[in-house]
Amino acid sequence: MSERPYSLLGLWPIINRWKNLVLAALVLAFVLSTLVAFLLPNIYQSKAVFFPTNPQNSDPDRIVEGQKLELGGRTEDLDRVITVGESQPVAELMLKRFNLYQHYGVGTPGNDKADTDALREFSDNLDIVRNERDVIELSFQDQDKKLAAQITNTMVTVIDSINQQLTLENRRNVLGLYKQRYEFLNKEYEHSRQQVVQARHRYGIFGPEQQSRYLSREIVRLERELNQTGQYVRTQGLRQALKRIKQNEQETANNTESYLAREIVETQSALAEQGSGGPKSSSLRRALRGLTSSSSGNLINAESYINGIDSLNLLTARVTDLQDRLVKAQGEYETAELSIKARISSLYVVQKAYPATRKSKPVRWLIIVGSVFLTFALSVVVITLLELYRRTQRPVVAST
Repeated sequence: MSERPYSLLGLWPIINRWKNLVLAALVLAFVLSTLVAFLLPNIYQSKAVFFPTNPQNSDPDRIVEGQKLELGGRTEDLDRVITVGESQPVAELMLKRFNLYQHYGVGTPGNDKADTDALREFSDNLDIVRNERDVIELSFQDQDKKLAAQITNTMVTVIDSINQQLTLENRRNVLGLYKQRYEFLNKEYEHSRQQVVQARHRYGIFGPEQQSRYLSREIVRLERELNQTGQYVRTQGLRQALKRIKQNEQETANNTESYLAREIVETQSALAEQGSGGPKSSSLRRALRGLTSSSSGNLINAESYINGIDSLNLLTARVTDLQDRLVKAQGEYETAELSIKARISSLYVVQKAYPATRKSKPVRWLIIVGSVFLTFALSVVVITLLELYRRTQRPVVAST
């Protein structure tokens, strides 16, 4: 005799025979699941959305060069931020800062079991994922919705701080290089400037800029007048004028050269008109000698000018070059120093975490429905196995 085939439709008669027990199991499951579901505490979730900026944004070299800042992060930047957020140091910092050992009821810090339980509980409540838009979503769950929001926002700040620390040492080294270059150029500039001042005093060539033609002519005229008299004139006004001119000490090299040549020509012409004799001729010869010879004691003379103009031009060019480089180096150093002190954020926060307005779990209706359905399924399996067992026992009884 062949066995009867089994099908899902064949289960209904079996369920109907055991309906009282199945119904009792379902009612019991409904009551128990309802009690459990409503005894479970509400869990609230707070979420922060952010993405890492390019670490080159805080690079002093990039800022000094004036390049544009990029907000978008690379794949490795996203992975680095997620790794930092899931690291144990960050978790331990959060546990201590918010006293989560007591909040989770796992014991006191320092105990191995308490530390393990606290870290496990914290990790279970934390979720850091990278979504399809390459944005990081950091969410944290807790029974206290305000605490969940505080922990989430604090974690974003801590991740930002640690992410900056990873490149801070390199940025400080770059800043040190800018400082060394600035100090070197400043020292060289002061040394070269002193050389220019000494050369101007030595050769009687006063400053290559910002002086009128009057200064050179006045100095030459006054010193020639002193030589013509054979002694220093004790005129108070003349001495004051000479002192004022020598203290000013700024005259263009071209003006000095042109007026020296003019005064020499005028003196030679006057000497030719006077002839070879007479006191006037001797005075003019002394004046001419003062304009052409450095041994005469004149402050400005052709010999000193010729000997010193090339050296002074070279030194002046050196000072000008150093001045330009020094100003640029100082600006770059100040900009680099500001970039470090300003601590440019390595994260761009799209959305801060706020206290949740509704719970994220438990979903009580789902717990109840799932429990009842699971109880029904288990009941069907159990009664089906019982029916199979009874049917297999009947032929044995009949044969005996």
